[in-house]
Amino acid sequence: MRDYKLTDPEFAERFEHFAFDEVVNEEGQQLDGITRHMAVAATLIGCQGIDAFRLEVPRALDAGLTPVMLKEIIYQAVDYLGIGRVLPFLDAANDILASRGVSLPLEGQATTTMEDRLEKGAQAQADIFGAHMKEAWKAGHINRWLADNCFGDYYTRTGLDLKQREMITFCFLAAQGGCEPQLIAHSKGNMNLGNDKDFLIRVVSQCLPCIGYPRSLNAITCINKAAAEMEGNV
Repeated sequence: MRDYKLTDPEFAERFEHFAFDEVVNEEGQQLDGITRHMAVAATLIGCQGIDAFRLEVPRALDAGLTPVMLKEIIYQAVDYLGIGRVLPFLDAANDILASRGVSLPLEGQATTTMEDRLEKGAQAQADIFGAHMKEAWKAGHINRWLADNCFGDYYTRTGLDLKQREMITFCFLAAQGGCEPQLIAHSKGNMNLGNDKDFLIRVVSQCLPCIGYPRSLNAITCINKAAAEMEGNV
């Protein structure tokens, strides 16, 4: 493992102070340890930070993130980034877990069958976005896939609750950029579940060192727009 304190001491000093002290301890912008590590792991997948992910996972596991939670974050990422971008992260996680003596595969977390995944996926959509989503899958085949695959195959799994799953989805979208309409929609979904505006801004704040200022500021703009639209509807 590279030691940047030897090769780049001034950079290492300033980055480590910012990312692991100033940001983590900023008054009013803190998250509990597990939530923070979930958000950072999801953000690193979203921005394709595989090398930083390999450094983050042991920290997250040492802080209490369970192997199941780690795997669930990675599995759900496939629907928002595609297998082409997520597979290296699954391989990295498996390597790290195996090196720590974790037996694979982990205990299964699926709660749906091939017969009821569409029904339960549509219900998960409705639980997050509102009752109108119960019939949204009928609009076309991709809408159906969104219900049965994205929500029916993944959001219905145990290991993470619905609020945690919406939070990591927010992180996937914010980190990859170019998904502002979806980011606004999932900001609303988060708020519907109780992950309010202040919470989402804390998530962005804690993940800023991973994705930089432009995407972080874009995410905050989307959060503010979502909150304003929801207030307007009320």
